[in-house]
Amino acid sequence: MSGSAAIEANAPSKRNSVSLTGDQSAADSSAPPDAKAHLDGRARVVIENVVPIVDAGRFAVKRSVGETVIVEVDAFTDGHDKISVALLHRTVGSEHWIESDMEPLINDRWSGKFPVHSVGWHEFTVVAWVDHFATWRYDFQKRVTAGQNVSVDLQIGAAIVEEAADAVDGDVRRSLSELARLFRSESPAEATEIALGNSLQTLMRRYAPRRFSSQWPAPVRMWVDRARARFSTWYELFPRSASPDPNRHGTLADVQNRLESIERMGFDVVYLPPIHPIGRAFRKGKNNSPVAEPGDVGSPWAIGGPEGGHDAIHPQLGTIDDFDRLIAAAKDRGIEIAMDLAFQCSPDHPYVKQHPEWFRHRPDGTIQYAENPPKKYQDIYPFDFECKDYQALWNELLRVTMHWVSHGIQIFRVDNPHTKPFPFWEWLIAEAKKRAPEVLFLAEAFTRPKVMYRLGKLGFTQSYTYFAWRNEPWSIKQYFTELTKPPVVDFYRPNAWPNT
Repeated sequence: MSGSAAIEANAPSKRNSVSLTGDQSAADSSAPPDAKAHLDGRARVVIENVVPIVDAGRFAVKRSVGETVIVEVDAFTDGHDKISVALLHRTVGSEHWIESDMEPLINDRWSGKFPVHSVGWHEFTVVAWVDHFATWRYDFQKRVTAGQNVSVDLQIGAAIVEEAADAVDGDVRRSLSELARLFRSESPAEATEIALGNSLQTLMRRYAPRRFSSQWPAPVRMWVDRARARFSTWYELFPRSASPDPNRHGTLADVQNRLESIERMGFDVVYLPPIHPIGRAFRKGKNNSPVAEPGDVGSPWAIGGPEGGHDAIHPQLGTIDDFDRLIAAAKDRGIEIAMDLAFQCSPDHPYVKQHPEWFRHRPDGTIQYAENPPKKYQDIYPFDFECKDYQALWNELLRVTMHWVSHGIQIFRVDNPHTKPFPFWEWLIAEAKKRAPEVLFLAEAFTRPKVMYRLGKLGFTQSYTYFAWRNEPWSIKQYFTELTKPPVVDFYRPNAWPNT
């Protein structure tokens, strides 16, 4: 072998960067599949059953930074020809794909993998083709083993290598041309040794033309979150109960003073129920009493009062400066503050006067309060997400979300998301992640499995589970087996709370 051939043969069998062109073009991930690939009957390889994928690509697969994405696919062709299958991946917006070989498993199943290192949108696809050199090499090996005359077969192999040389430039072209020449000029024994050597196989796997290749119709989208999306330990804390003096209303400063103790217990997320002003009208008393006594503080989920709404802090808890100090102190200890996102109002919320059109009205002109008959929640007004001005409502709730992100919040525990429209959440979470990709959303949804799963598919990072109701070892094992296997594991991250 020539020196250049030996050097080039040591090239890795992985294409570090590749552009899909022609029938394989996928530069625009939103473009429809190229019809030519389906009309050309010479594209003989079938690609089926790609995993992971969520609802045929309608929703993104979920992964987190540091994970290895394992992709499997069925790929096969007619007859006995050998095929090659490649896995390509990239961050969305990147011009080039990163390629690696997929390996055969059993029954025409192939597997490949790649790591993800950055938060944001990623995508992958699969390309497969009839590998004429691999087919020739396999048949050639059998003829050599059988002691047959292989002189004509060497000429066929040389032509295949020459075709590959014609498709490339530079040192690779010279290396392949030299190898093809050696096929024709060396003795059959020496040519056979070259033909079956790993160096030639490596070069041909990387540079041989991929005529009539097949490609998975559309890239599979993945959203990659930061590592805390994968695992975190939560500690729920009512700030108004954080005071060391039982006769004094707690403050955000009191919460800050408890961070050291919380850190020692091993928690890395502190969840605060709503910290906003609380309405006075129809305020609930102790133990959910419908009548409040003097001094009763009310439910923190009855959000809004004369002091402000969802972007304000209850004055007895402190100021926005106190809040900022709490966020910074928690960060210094490796703890994040998770904020409650409860999209509902008290009758005293500024929205009620400023935007009465955002609420449902009864025939007598009053605003419809929350009900779950026979239960009545007169201290809470739900939004009417079917109102005419719903777009303004959506935009305002996004503004509220991003207001708290601007003050350092990167985790939201969302209250009862299953009682708001799915399109709203899909839009809000997508818009929030455009502006702050590292923000995480926990769905506090105790409802039917399909509803909980839909919330996970449309963007919620983590989700509440039925863990609190699984009391026997067999039921816990059965439930978590369901949650940790496909297809659920690809879109639903369980958060196991011991109580409700």
